[in-house]
Amino acid sequence: MRRASLRGLDAASLLERVEQAKWPATIWVDGPDESLKAAWLAELRHVWAAGCPEAPAARVFRAAESGVEEILAAFHGGSLFTPRELIVVLEIEDLGRSEKKIAALAEGLARPSGGSTVVLVESSADNARKALEPLRVVSEARLTANPLGRLALLEWGKRRLARAGSTTETGVLELIVDASEGDAGAFFNEIDKLISWAEPGRAIALADAQFLLRPVPGADLVGYLSAVAMGDPRLAAQRLGRLLAAGASEGTVLFQLVNLVGGALGGWARHRDLSAALRRRRSPRELAHALDALYRAEASWKRGLADVVAVLEQATREVAGTESLTATT
Repeated sequence: MRRASLRGLDAASLLERVEQAKWPATIWVDGPDESLKAAWLAELRHVWAAGCPEAPAARVFRAAESGVEEILAAFHGGSLFTPRELIVVLEIEDLGRSEKKIAALAEGLARPSGGSTVVLVESSADNARKALEPLRVVSEARLTANPLGRLALLEWGKRRLARAGSTTETGVLELIVDASEGDAGAFFNEIDKLISWAEPGRAIALADAQFLLRPVPGADLVGYLSAVAMGDPRLAAQRLGRLLAAGASEGTVLFQLVNLVGGALGGWARHRDLSAALRRRRSPRELAHALDALYRAEASWKRGLADVVAVLEQATREVAGTESLTATT
């Protein structure tokens, strides 16, 4: 009965529930909106860290890399110092090749112990993966990440700003929502960029948002970052040109390029898979040099010492290509 009552909750309602310390033992996350999944997981981890200081960091597994035994050990395990854990299992569909593994995991999750919570995240797909049904059935709560409407995006923006301790003038969030054309990825990206550039103790002004933000909905920005991560400087340069021609903010592109490299070095990454691809292609030393070069390039642009388009073109070649990574001065 408890499970059925939690399956109709939307993303915001489920977050409200866990904020009241009412944590389901198992949560199934699916749906087409990957940006909403990422934003929801970030908020979930923040709520967990605030409520569980003894084990604030979530343990993140990938189904293809972690065995069922390892996942269940984390779920059922516990110690005097960490009696409960938040466990996030990404790309759970990779277990679909083995009915035995799915059955074993479902059986183990049906017997929760302690206060741990496991979140099973299924990547978007055109059709439901029937092989995973035993895991869906055993999950106490289920969240389907469907595209958000305008009002829901505004509420998510308010939540994200509140978590960062940032405030805005009237109309800023509405400006971002309208410019993003309902695209959650573009919206969350612009919110994060505003927060990163906001001055402490000062509300983000509408005039500043109008100057800084020119969101580009859709996959154009992801396509550019993909070409960079995969090491195709020609294609990356082509996509960069299209992005800028379509009205993308140069600051947004540079910010995302920094995030791509920083994620490859182990930091927070908006596009984890792309950062992982870049990490496989570049050594830690090269990545650190690239990040330093990007910071220097950004500083040069902001001081008016370099043309931003030239900075972006050079940065794109350096990160995507194999040439020496030389910092812009």
